[in-house]
Order: sequence, then C-alpha cells, then structure tokens
Amino acid sequence: MRYVVMGADGQLGGRVAENMLEAVDGKNLVFTSPDPSRIPADKLERWKARGVTIATASYDDRAAMTEVFRTANRVWMISGVYIGLPRQLQHRNVIDAAVDAGIEHFTYTSFFGANRQGYAQYVLPDHTFTEAYLRNSGLAFNIMRNNLYLENYFVNAVMLALACGNRWVTTAGEGVGTFVAKDDSGRVGAALLLGKGEPNADYDVCGRPISQRKICEMIVAASGIPFSYEPVDDEAFYTYLDGLGIPRSSEDNGAKSPVPWCSNDMVSNEAAIGLGQMNVESDTIERLTGRKPTDPADLIETYASVWRRKS
Repeated sequence: MRYVVMGADGQLGGRVAENMLEAVDGKNLVFTSPDPSRIPADKLERWKARGVTIATASYDDRAAMTEVFRTANRVWMISGVYIGLPRQLQHRNVIDAAVDAGIEHFTYTSFFGANRQGYAQYVLPDHTFTEAYLRNSGLAFNIMRNNLYLENYFVNAVMLALACGNRWVTTAGEGVGTFVAKDDSGRVGAALLLGKGEPNADYDVCGRPISQRKICEMIVAASGIPFSYEPVDDEAFYTYLDGLGIPRSSEDNGAKSPVPWCSNDMVSNEAAIGLGQMNVESDTIERLTGRKPTDPADLIETYASVWRRKS
C-alpha cells in the first residue's frame, strides 16, 4: 500500500507527513508540494533518507497529479489556499486526477459547518462544493471537517493584539468554540489516510470547549501583558482589521497583511463563534487516534515566543 500526502510543505500537511512516517515505511510514502523548495532542506533530506518520494504537484495541473497518483493507492488532500471559484476549480482538478489514476481511497480536509444549515462563513461554499463533488466522484472517501485551529488564538490573535496596543478585538463575544490543535488534526488525517475511518464517512474534528476570553485571560496570566479583551460588532471588527492592513477579500492585495487571511474570512468565523455555531463536541480525535483532544493550556508555553519578547 502506498500513500500520498498532499501539501507536505504546509503546517497541517507536514504534521500528517510526520505521522505517516511513524506508521509506514518511507518507501511507501509520496509527499507532494506545488513547490518542493518550500520544504526546509534538513527536513527534505531526512525524508529522502527514509525512502520517501518527493513530488511536485500543483492543484492547477491535473495531468501531473494524475501521474503522481498512479504510483499510490490512497491520497490525503489539504484544501487549497485560494477562496472562491479558483479554489473550487483546483479541488475539482485534484479529485478528477484521483479518478483518472484509479485511486482506491481519498481523504479530504474540509471545514466545520460545510454540511450544516445556517452557517455562513466566507470559506464554506468552497468546502460544500468539494464535499459534494467528492461524493459524486465514485471514489471511496473520508471527509475530515476541522473546527477553527487553537493556534489561531495562541499565535495570530496575540500578534494582532500586540500590534494594536494590546487590544484583543473580536466579534466572538462570549462565545465558546471547540477549537482543534493542529497536532490533533494531523493525527486524525494520518489515521484516515491509513484506513482507520468508516467507509465513506465524514468526521467533525473538534477539541475541548473554550472561549476566546478565557484564552486571552490565560495568556495575560502567563505573559504579564495586560491584553484587553474587546468584543465588538462586525463593522467595528472590519475597521480594526482594515487598520492592520488586512484585505477585505481574498482577491484584494494582501502583501502587507500580518496574517494569511482576509477580513471577510476572519469576521465571519469570529461571528460564528459568537453565535455558538463552533461549540459542537465530537469524539473523532479520541476515536481515531486513541488520544483525548489537546488541553488548550498546554499550548501556552509552546507558543510563548510570540509574546515573550514583548513582555
């Protein structure tokens, strides 16, 4: 059995890749990237020394992906970085390439809420489209729907607050979310790629419930920095993000943005937290990996470098 991990140069794909190396002989693994030069040289050499095949695979190049997939049986796919029609077309390319290559099983990394009524996050149409396309492709599959990442709040939210006079601004209000740690998601991705999921089943990947206010308070206690938690409405949050140089749309120029997202994405995600939509518990992590979800408190020291130089 040979396995493909797509986007192995990324944070989640890299975690799935490392977990697969713990479970499978490297000669049975193919790690892809649209540009393998993005992979740190030491990691690339370590993977190659273990027998891993490193392949170039752009979501825009169906023929090249088909050739890569022909060498394997099962594929794990991370969603693309664009938002809107370009991403949907890319995702269709990947699934079509898997069909062309006769892949036996395909795992897609979606986003929580893609199958739920009343959820209006900016990115959801892309995932809803991809899930439907995958279901209709004839491929055997699993879908993993990640909740928002815990790291968003221990890293990016802290960075933004530090850039704005220690103001932690959000539309999440007092909402609670079952945010997931990337390490947990990486273990779930590897488990599904290895065949530990039920046939053609989808899984909500959720962590332990916690509010952003609580995370803010935890970081204040650890850092000594007097972050002020400020719930605001959508308009005020847009204004705050505009001031940081974050583009409204994924189509706008984000060259000066401190985060790799657009404000339409951020505002709609935070609003969903405030509505209680991201506070859904699941047993996916424990059921597929044998581990309980990461305790948010365990990430304080892991990402302390974000605030430590400022304290």
